[in-house]
Amino acid sequence: MSTTAKVGVLALQGDFREHCAALRRLGASASEVRTQAQLDGADALIIPGGESTSMAKLMDAYGLRAPLQAFARGGKPVWGTCAGLILMASRLEEDRPQPLGLMNLAVRRNGFGRQADSFEAGLSVCGVPGGPVRAVFIRAPLITETGPGVETLASLESGEPVAARQGTLLASAFHPELTGDSRMHRLFLDMIPSGGAS
Repeated sequence: MSTTAKVGVLALQGDFREHCAALRRLGASASEVRTQAQLDGADALIIPGGESTSMAKLMDAYGLRAPLQAFARGGKPVWGTCAGLILMASRLEEDRPQPLGLMNLAVRRNGFGRQADSFEAGLSVCGVPGGPVRAVFIRAPLITETGPGVETLASLESGEPVAARQGTLLASAFHPELTGDSRMHRLFLDMIPSGGAS
């Protein structure tokens, strides 16, 4: 990771403050992103958990859909957690929201059930040393299909993939920002090219 890298967190709705705090605990520069100018100043971006339909509506209202797609397709690292995973998918089983189409994934919203069905699990995550990662699943999406170029990084014991990577794109169905364990954030920071600050 470049020590000068600037990580943006999409701050339209959801857990953006928690992601910023996790990044700062690791000594990274983190800033909230609500405009194209703020996005253009970032070397990498996190799309946080929250409510995917509301986030998509705000993204379109702020004129950020095309800039976000260009940012990711230009090779800058992007990580989507929970709702962020939904927005990064190429296909949803539901008719809304319209995803960004960044990763070769098919996703089902609330794939593990409603709020009452939220759960935690210990996950072995490829590329994350130090034992199982405590993963918090809250109305989590389910990855129903992975396409070409997608590497599954973690799965539940029942076999469902819950973290995946495609080149410079990372997605997780759970909320790493809620646990105090910063290893998933470290994995993402390590995806940022050294010396690549804008």
